[in-house]
Parts: sequence; C-alpha cells; structure tokens
Amino acid sequence: MSTAKKFAGQTALYGLSTIAGRVLNFFLTPVYTHAYSTKVYGIFGNMYSYASMLNALLAFGMETTFFRYLNKRSENKDVVYNNSFGAILAVSVIFLLITFPLSSLITSWIQIDPNTPFAEYVQYTRYFIGILIIDALCVIPFAKIRADGRPGRYGKIKLLNIIIFVGLNLAFIYVLPYIVNHNLPGTALIKPWFKHGWLGYVFLSNLMASIATLLMLLPELAQLRPKFNRVLLAEMLLYSWPVLIANFSFLINENLDKILLGKLLPVKESATQVGIYVACAKISIFLSIFVNAFRLGAEPFFFSHANNKNANQTYARIMNYFIIAVCMIFVALVANIDLLKYFIRGRDTTQTNLYWSGLRVVPLLLFGYVSLGIYMNLSVWYKLSDQTKYGLYISGIGAILTIILNVIFIPKYSYMASAWISLIAYATMMVLSYIWGQKNYPIPYNLKKNLAYIIIAIVLVYLSFSVFKRNIFAGNALLLLFVASAFYVERKELKAIFSRK
Repeated sequence: MSTAKKFAGQTALYGLSTIAGRVLNFFLTPVYTHAYSTKVYGIFGNMYSYASMLNALLAFGMETTFFRYLNKRSENKDVVYNNSFGAILAVSVIFLLITFPLSSLITSWIQIDPNTPFAEYVQYTRYFIGILIIDALCVIPFAKIRADGRPGRYGKIKLLNIIIFVGLNLAFIYVLPYIVNHNLPGTALIKPWFKHGWLGYVFLSNLMASIATLLMLLPELAQLRPKFNRVLLAEMLLYSWPVLIANFSFLINENLDKILLGKLLPVKESATQVGIYVACAKISIFLSIFVNAFRLGAEPFFFSHANNKNANQTYARIMNYFIIAVCMIFVALVANIDLLKYFIRGRDTTQTNLYWSGLRVVPLLLFGYVSLGIYMNLSVWYKLSDQTKYGLYISGIGAILTIILNVIFIPKYSYMASAWISLIAYATMMVLSYIWGQKNYPIPYNLKKNLAYIIIAIVLVYLSFSVFKRNIFAGNALLLLFVASAFYVERKELKAIFSRK
C-alpha cells in the first residue's frame, strides 16, 4: 500500500468516527436553540469556551509530546506512557485542589447573566471542574490507542461518549418533562428534583458521559505502572511546555471572543449576542470536523514517517490534497447555508430571526478554519525538528491579535468583529508558519497551486453568498464547477496514486 493511501485510510477511519460523533452532537444544536432562549444559549457557549481553554492547560501539551517521544525513545514506550499520564495526573490533582474550594469566587467572575440564580451558576462551575479533570485523564489513553494504530477502538469509544451525551440530553429536555406533564409511571420519583428547562442538565449530561468514557478506557489505564524516569520526564516537560503555551494560545484564538463578548458588551445584551454568535458558528462545524479528523490521523503519521527518504515530498502531497478538500467543504457549506440555517431555529419566530441575524459570520469563520487546518498541516516542521518554541511564537502572536483586536472592536461591532478577528488571527498564523518553516525545515509545497485553489474558493464563496444572495442553485453550480476543475487538474496525480499497490 502506498504511503499516501495508508495516510488517507487512517485519516478516513478517524474521520468517520469523528464525523459520526460530531453529527450526532450537531443535531443537539436545534434542540438547544429551541429549548433555550438566545440568552440562556449564550451562557452555554460562554461556559464551554472557558472549558475549552482550560482543557489545554490540563493536557499540558503531553499528547504531542507522547507521540514525539514514542518515536525518539521507541525502546522505552512504557516509560513514555507512564511519564505522560503521570504529568497530567499531577496537574489535574493540583487543579482540583485549587478550583473546587474557590468555585463560588470563580463563578462570580465568569457569570454573564445576572438573572440566573448564583447558586445555579456555581453548580455549573462545579460540573465543569469534574468534566475538565476526567477529560484530561483520558488524553493519554486515547493517544496510546492512536499510537497503537487502533482507530476502530478509538472511534467506538468516542462514538459511545457522544451517544451517552446526546441520549441524556434528550432524556432531560424531552423524556422526563413528558413523563411529568402526563403523570406517567415514575412521576412521583422525578417530580421532587426535576427542574424543567434547567441548563445545568446539559452540563450534567456531559459529566456523566465523560465518566463513562473513563470507564471504557480502563484497559489502557490498567497498563500504567508507577514507574517514572525523572531524566526523561524532565526532557519531555522541556519539550511539552512550548506545546502547552502554543495549544493554549490557539484556544484563546478559538474561544476568547465568546468570553470577551460576554465581558465587553452591555449586560442586557451580552448573553444574547454570545448565543447568536455561538449558534451561527455551529454551521462551520463540518469543516471543523474535517480539520480535526486530519489532525488525529496526521500527527502520529507524520512522526512515524519522519525518517523515510521521501517524507518531505509526502508531506507536500498531503498538503496539496488537504487544501483541495477544505476548499471544497468551504464552498459547499456556504452554497447550502440557507438549508443549514434551519438547524438553528428558536422556539418562536422572534428567536429564530435573532439566531439567523448572525449568518454573516459563517463565511468568515469557515475561512478561519481553512487557515487553521493549513496551519496544523504546516506545523509538522517545528514538531519534527524539535523547535516547538516556534509553535509558541506563532500561536502567541495569534493570541495577542485576538485579545487586542477584540478588546478594541467588540464594543462597537459586536460578534462581527470577533468573526473577522478570528479569520485574521488564523491567517496570520498560517503565513508565519509557512515563512518560518521554509527557513528552518524546508518542505517542497506547491505554493502557486495551493494559493490558486484558496483564492478561487474565496471568489466562489463571495459570489455565492453576496452576489447570488445565498441562492442554493447558483451556489451548488459554483461548487460543481470547482470540484470538476480540481479533478481535471489533479487527474494524473490521482491516477498515479490509486494505481500503486
């Protein structure tokens, strides 16, 4: 099997499990937007933004470090596994000891809706402390499954996690209220504690799904031993801390806009504006899914093939087809945005119109994900050359742009500023990574061809969204034109790849 085919196969397997899980999760978006007002949904988005950023701190950059040191110290795989998990466990214990006693103080700082009872907000915070710690403990066992080349087990556990999460959400939002409202058997047990329409059930569902996931990872956890190599651990931590800062900086780019919207806009409208922005951002989830699936397959693949003779040519070829794929998805989502918008309908016409008023952010956020995906692909150079400090520099610059520009422009332009700034930050990171990468670890990317695909996709998206006013027929005609042209240009290379054994 050719290297390109092997990579495509691994990415497809991770992609299928990721897509299946994310699609199930995506179908909760209309459930949430119908069950909760824009203001309450804004609390949802705000809490998950904080959680996403803290996830990076608890993971401590150990996922990438684990893959790197499996390759560097292949004779000590068990020690690498024990060290990686032990580092995250130590950080998680410290986090628990600090945050749980201070949960009320933390809540007073993150609360964006003064109408929600403070005690309920504290409960939200405590649920998230539990979610964050359990999810952190799952990071290295999941990485081990990927390193062992077992995408089937990885996908099964991830999918079951989403099924449990979705099932519990549907039970709390629809099933239990139906039982109580119709006085069915079990009502006497449910009624004393059940709060109809309480947002906390979403977070409780997440916590229970995370606990179930940790239990499913017990076979991997059972392989851990209390054996550590202090010298190796120190070396791993030296490698991981720039990755940690880079990951945290990246998550600032991804999530800080929602947090700053809640902080910088007037109290009366901040939660509503966050809700609109978060809901419309959900439409870009399909491109995010592809980028994430690529990362899951690419990271272990890039490390394991680093010593191959033609590794750099392989990386360049992967980049070429990655760009074609993300550009196709970019054009396709914008072409069909007037269908996808029905996934974010409110409980009435007024709420629906509020959500749809934010659709202008979708093309901007989508191109941001295109840039992010390319950056993730480009990042192979500093990970393979042990120059992770550049990941810190690049993500740090993106984070600084995100913070400064959002603080300046959110008060005047609200979430439209956040969408533009997200695009600017990711595009800047992409360009910087390419420039520094070509100086320090040259990879023969086909720059002219890749830029041509990106520019053509941007033009087609502009025509579809602004000129043809989101007309679904015109948009899909442009999509077909792009797909046909790409296949025509790449026909010889594709034929060569699929003719290899």
